[in-house]
Order: sequence, then C-alpha cells, then structure tokens
Amino acid sequence: MNNQEHTALLVMDMQNGIVSRFQHNQEVLQAVRRSVEAARRHSIQVIFVRVAFSEGYPEVSPRNKTFSAIRQMGGMTVLDEATQIHESFQPKDGEPVVTKHRVSAFSGSTLEIILRSKQIDTLILTGISTSGVVLSTLREAADKDYAIRVLSDACGDPDPEVHRVLTEKVFPRQAEVSTVDDWVNGLPND
Repeated sequence: MNNQEHTALLVMDMQNGIVSRFQHNQEVLQAVRRSVEAARRHSIQVIFVRVAFSEGYPEVSPRNKTFSAIRQMGGMTVLDEATQIHESFQPKDGEPVVTKHRVSAFSGSTLEIILRSKQIDTLILTGISTSGVVLSTLREAADKDYAIRVLSDACGDPDPEVHRVLTEKVFPRQAEVSTVDDWVNGLPND
C-alpha cells in the first residue's frame, strides 16, 4: 500500500467530547498525531471525521439506543464545543472535516463523495473507538472494495481487551494492521 496519491488517512472522532474521555491514554493521542504528521510529510490526503447532529436532532431515531441518549442529554450538535476537532489535531487547508450522523464514517456523510472525487482507493484508519467508528468504518470500507490499513496504536477503545481482539483477530481478515511506526517506515523516503 504505497500509492500515496490514492491514499487517505482518516482521523476519526478525534473531537473534544470524545478525546476528553481518553486523556489518560496519551499514547493513542500521540500515535494519531504522528500519523497525521507523517501523512502531511508524504502528501497523503488527511480527512477528519466527526460525529455531530443538527439542532433539534432530526437525524436521531428514538430506536437508536446510542444516539437517542445523546438527544435526551443534549449537546453534540454541529456547533457544540464537544463536536469540534480537538486542538491537538487541527485540520490544515485542503484537509476536509466530514460530519457523520452514525457510527461509520460513511453513514450520513460526504466521505464517499470526497474519496471518489479525489480518486482515493486506499484508507488508513485511526480513531476512537476501535469497537465503534474504526470497526464500523472498516467493515463498510471493505464492502466498498477499499484497500484498508488500521494503525493499531492510533486507535483506542474503553476496553483494552476488545481493542486487542479486534486488531489482532478481526481486522486482519479485511485490512492490514500495523503500528504507526511500521506504516511510516514503509513509506517512500522524502
């Protein structure tokens, strides 16, 4: 997977309201930062993905267990501080911020249109949480025939055992799994 022109790094759910729950795990946050820096150095498209809802939550069904709870508590709207990209990962010019309304980065977002318009066929996945956005996005991306790599140390999950099982046993069926350093070391020299 070295064709950088057709590759995108997805930085998923690295937004204030989610990153704040992972402040204790600085290793994951640092790994995501290293992946973003490496992608920028190697001219790989960086795309940020966040979850947010419109005022009044028209995207949230009462049957959706996760998001109906957010609707009841309030917050997580597109202008809410919790849905803004965390200051550690500020997008630069030309790095889209995609807003999704479900767990997968593809669901209810413009991600697929952006990928098609940029002729991206390879996705590098990072994000919080491994059992949420990373798993859902990986499954959908595999069904859409993208080549996929998961940067295991640039993904985090509230349950370390779930993270381990997914990255060691489940993800390798549909994606390459490596650390940020292994991925970066495999990129062509500047």
